[in-house]
Amino acid sequence: MGACKSKDGISETTRKGGNKPILKSNFTSVEELNDFSKFFPAGTDSALSRNLTKEIWEEYKDQSCPKGVSFKTCIFSGIYNLDSGIGVYAGSHEGYTTFNKLFDKVIEEYHGHGVEDKHVSDMNYEGLQNAEFTPEDSAMVVSTRIRVGRNLAGYPLGPGVSKEERLAIMNTVTEACGKFEGELAGTFYPLEGMS
Repeated sequence: MGACKSKDGISETTRKGGNKPILKSNFTSVEELNDFSKFFPAGTDSALSRNLTKEIWEEYKDQSCPKGVSFKTCIFSGIYNLDSGIGVYAGSHEGYTTFNKLFDKVIEEYHGHGVEDKHVSDMNYEGLQNAEFTPEDSAMVVSTRIRVGRNLAGYPLGPGVSKEERLAIMNTVTEACGKFEGELAGTFYPLEGMS
């Protein structure tokens, strides 16, 4: 496709199988993030664009969390992908507190969960209410998958994790899941090597 030649800093390509354009900025790396006024062209409507103020940018732009993930890394996806719904991703658990002035606003807007609110977990699976499958519906289920959207303690989150750390996480999870028995037993297939 080549580099974007747009004068306004926006490249439009078309989504595979559809007509809706994918809006991309001309920024190609976090090192290019310097001029706040050029991050969000008119019409950008992500949680990042609504909550990242110039004051927050100035405070955090040269900072990194204790795991070494920079603020610029956390916000890059939302500046590059102008059609992103959220656009900001913590690079580590510590990122939520290190860059709290942005993350607190985004979390409250998206989840309605304020800074003073307390999350209540109920890990008792017996309290879950699931729809019963008919025998016909059950016969259609050949396999299922579990998507792990969060991380193990001691490892950075998606934007800040290295290839070596990803492999260590995969090995740890594979080993743990390999101990499942009965109806929880299954086979793990890594994405790498799949056709």
